[in-house]
Amino acid sequence: MSRRRQRERSQAAVQGGRGAAAGTASAVNGSPAAVTAETARTPRRAAGKRAKPVRRMSIDVLRGGAICLMIVYHFSFDLRYFRAIAADFEHDPFWLGFRALIVTSFMALVGVSLVLADVAGTSRVKFWRRIALIAACALAATIGSYLVFPRRYIFFGILHCIAVASVLAWPLVRRPRAAVAAGLAIVAAGLTLSHPAFDHRALSWLGFTTMKPATEDYVPLAPWLGVVLIGIGIGRALVATQFRAVAPLAAAPAWLRWLGRHSLAVYMIHQPVLLGLLWVVLGR
Repeated sequence: MSRRRQRERSQAAVQGGRGAAAGTASAVNGSPAAVTAETARTPRRAAGKRAKPVRRMSIDVLRGGAICLMIVYHFSFDLRYFRAIAADFEHDPFWLGFRALIVTSFMALVGVSLVLADVAGTSRVKFWRRIALIAACALAATIGSYLVFPRRYIFFGILHCIAVASVLAWPLVRRPRAAVAAGLAIVAAGLTLSHPAFDHRALSWLGFTTMKPATEDYVPLAPWLGVVLIGIGIGRALVATQFRAVAPLAAAPAWLRWLGRHSLAVYMIHQPVLLGLLWVVLGR
């Protein structure tokens, strides 16, 4: 009896050792128990990742490039203000096209950024805080332009349009097809339709004017809200393809990415800096 008991104990010990080894191998290779435990931890990890803002270097580079174009445009505009050059920004097709390229770039990137904010799980509080910041900067632009150009101050420029368009476009951020369709319709309407009733300043911010209002920067909702909505479609396509189309841009210089990450701050300070430097250099 004692020998039988010793054999049974030995067999049990061997089987237990095999079970422990199998359990260890299962944990490494992904057994149901291990997968269950990992799955239980995944939501917290995913939530942590969603809580962090999504920052794509390639999009920063695109935004930084738009900032560079804007600085070139405003520097040239300021040179005319100081009567150093005689460029016709109001009628020359080159300058009109150059400005349209800059505004289109910014507004399309607004749509892409809305998609990135949604993918990152941006909270309502953070979203409205960003809108409030842009609106405050728009108000500052209005006040500053009134001090310099009292008869042509900015009442609905690019910052005003970005703030309002972001709010209007947000409900379609997860519906790219509807966003693109609505965007194309708004662009077409803004470029083809006009009525004298919209020439009044109270309505001119919507678009559809028969003539450009007397203002230094005019970016009405039609057609530019449409560009933001189209940008949502572009953003969803980039996310679906893991940004492969713009991935090479990530190798651009760090300073260009920096400009893109701090585009709002650069926008707010570049004109006072340019005007101050030109005033010192040209002495006018």
